[in-house]
Amino acid sequence: MTPEKTEGVELTPEEIRENLDCIEENVKRACQRTGRDPQEVTICAVSKLKPVEDIRAAMSAGQKLFGENYVQEIQQKYEILGNEAEWHMIGHLQRNKVKYIIDKVTLIHSVDSLPLAEQIEKEAAKHGKVMDVLLEVNIAGEESKWGFTAEETEEAAKTIGTLPHVRVRGLMTSAPYTEDAETNRVHFRNLRRLFDQLKNDSFPGVEPEILSMGMTGDYVVAVEEGSTMVRVGTGIFGARDYSKKN
Repeated sequence: MTPEKTEGVELTPEEIRENLDCIEENVKRACQRTGRDPQEVTICAVSKLKPVEDIRAAMSAGQKLFGENYVQEIQQKYEILGNEAEWHMIGHLQRNKVKYIIDKVTLIHSVDSLPLAEQIEKEAAKHGKVMDVLLEVNIAGEESKWGFTAEETEEAAKTIGTLPHVRVRGLMTSAPYTEDAETNRVHFRNLRRLFDQLKNDSFPGVEPEILSMGMTGDYVVAVEEGSTMVRVGTGIFGARDYSKKN
């Protein structure tokens, strides 16, 4: 897993810029169809297994927020770019690796258990910071996916919200892979209901403003169903070569 060298589809800076423009336009149109303000939706550019040069190209096109799936990549890319970019941890996070990213990311999307939240609390306390997190919800009940069940989410938010150095900012899901984005609409709609319920609950330490759902294949449907953050990688940077993942 080396961000400095990735095979697969290599795009030019201009192609990356054009892709970003296309994503932004699609988000704008989805918002118009549903009476939303496009400013409510943030694009998180998923740069996993992509070189720093591609990130720089996206940054030159105005993109500042990048999501990474692997702790090692965040460390490597942060060493080069630092706070020039804003980094989010969007992949599955092991408790023993929290310490390596706690001072580098502004949001962890993938809190899928109380023990992980407690480890984030421990490491955030060492740095004297409050770590913003999202609770990962396995809204479709897939055996292959991490996350709280829909039934567990409310109680998890209430409990994690009591941790003084962790702030629950909302929910995240990775919907099932599908060739037809419409099939995920029901899952996005169900997560939106959970999100709205969480806002109504008013638990201490829970400030739900971010609903992270929708990726390259289904982000338009996700925005139509209320997503406030879409995680788009292939749609911006092109296909990845997973043989480069360690």
